[in-house]
Amino acid sequence: MNSNNPVNLPPLSVSILGVEPLDEFIREIADFVHHMIMSRPNVGPEARVEVEAKVGVLRDKTSNTRLMLPVLVETILAPNDSDLRFETNMSAAQHKHYNTLLNQLQQQSREPGHPSTPLGYKHVKLVDSFYASDNPRDREKIRVTKDEKTGTILEVMTKIRLGDLNIYCPKRTADWRVSVNLEVPVPAFKPAGPPTHTRKKDRICYSHEEFNIDLTQVTTTTSPTSPPEVTHELELEIARPPLLLFTASRRGDMNAPEHERNAFDELIRSFVNNARILVKNASDRSDGWH
Repeated sequence: MNSNNPVNLPPLSVSILGVEPLDEFIREIADFVHHMIMSRPNVGPEARVEVEAKVGVLRDKTSNTRLMLPVLVETILAPNDSDLRFETNMSAAQHKHYNTLLNQLQQQSREPGHPSTPLGYKHVKLVDSFYASDNPRDREKIRVTKDEKTGTILEVMTKIRLGDLNIYCPKRTADWRVSVNLEVPVPAFKPAGPPTHTRKKDRICYSHEEFNIDLTQVTTTTSPTSPPEVTHELELEIARPPLLLFTASRRGDMNAPEHERNAFDELIRSFVNNARILVKNASDRSDGWH
């Protein structure tokens, strides 16, 4: 057999060491999320860690135009850049585009031979009312979430923002942001006055394995005399905080089984893959984000 024949394609090793080098992009996000989790403040055992990725656009605060950097591919930005803002409000057309795509994927995922597990689907309507804390030193407002139809209180909590990581995508019409927060229940809360503002959320929830994808139309009212503001958002969230905390605690622990040591990075890898797919499939319309 002629070894110089280009048709003869031998199998290739992934590297000279026979192993695939570490993906620095995913490792950077995993390191960031892990640090936020392990260094979080102790605000009680009921506090819930939230890790989410939102799809939006990074804008220059001065010009209000989309960020332009001399890079060719998806890039993680250093945290705390005060010259940037992240805009999550997509257009109604972009919202409809994602709704159509996700509905199609949800239907296709239930067909025989589909390469992934089926997507779950749920349509919920919620009302969030925000109240100032009794403690004037607390900047975080208390959120009371009710079922819009029944008025049943579903949760009362305050959210503590731990950190954000912005990802710039020059080849896409959208960027994305990873956020880590703490959601802290507020027991026996009784409002002393009217809410500072309310948010009605018409939300379609798609669930897949350890992740939730929420496509939401939000109607915000700040006073009885001001007109409501309607916005649209898309976010991806890790569904089970207890799993997140368990895998974070086992990361790099040489006394733990190998699959437990690696579980956190595998969770973040799938999280990043799903975020990338959502960004990649944004509509090419120039008016996709406001």
